Amino acid sequence: MQCAESLRVQAYFDGEVDAVSALDVERHAERCPECRTLLEHLARTRARIRAELEFVQAPPQLRAALARRLDEEASSGLPPATRRTRVPWRPRPFWLGAAGGAGAALAASLALFIWTPAPRETLLDGLVNAHVRSLLPQHLTDVVSTDRHTVKPWFAGHADVSPVVADFAAAGYRLVGGRVDYLEGQRAAVVVYEHGQHVINLFTWAAGGHAMPQSSTRSGYHIACWQSGNLQYCAVSDTGWDELQGLARLVRDAGERDTPR
Repeated sequence: MQCAESLRVQAYFDGEVDAVSALDVERHAERCPECRTLLEHLARTRARIRAELEFVQAPPQLRAALARRLDEEASSGLPPATRRTRVPWRPRPFWLGAAGGAGAALAASLALFIWTPAPRETLLDGLVNAHVRSLLPQHLTDVVSTDRHTVKPWFAGHADVSPVVADFAAAGYRLVGGRVDYLEGQRAAVVVYEHGQHVINLFTWAAGGHAMPQSSTRSGYHIACWQSGNLQYCAVSDTGWDELQGLARLVRDAGERDTPR
């Protein structure tokens, strides 16, 4: 019998659930062999599709012709039913059927474009999901240390960037360790801090993809972002805004001190 959570597991795999629901699904999959197998199957299928299927774009001439036809219909000022006239049936030329199919495909593509979340929004959701996943047992850190001279060198062999790493325990932000998460197709460095009872994940990856807002909130989690040189930083936590911005200022200051003049 199929597990009752299988549909939600598929939605989780497609990134269609919020961070809290994602945490529930991951906890469920840890104890449900069927859903764990489903996730593995979905991952293999997606990997094969990406590796074996060629992405083909419509030729520019076809896109231009379709755009002209849509413009002509829009500029006629008449409703679709008025514009159509009944004509004797005859076989449709192949090219006309192809153009009609392409028009439907174009309309579907436009609808998908309209309803698909912006890449930046997807990235923000990904940051929160990664933060929530880190709160699961054994997920928070790959290297455990309060010594920056242990954590920072560890990133050299595991992440694609070298982030600012410092212990701000005197200011209330204790360095816990670090790990690697995947963001923007990169191995992003994540420096982990504790502030009171709250965990703060500081994500760092190479900038140049999507411009990030300075602040945002997703599912009750705050996100503070800034760029330093060619690196993008985003701190994520359920702590207060003042506390999160406090760590951001400390990290920016530390980065400026470490930057050669």
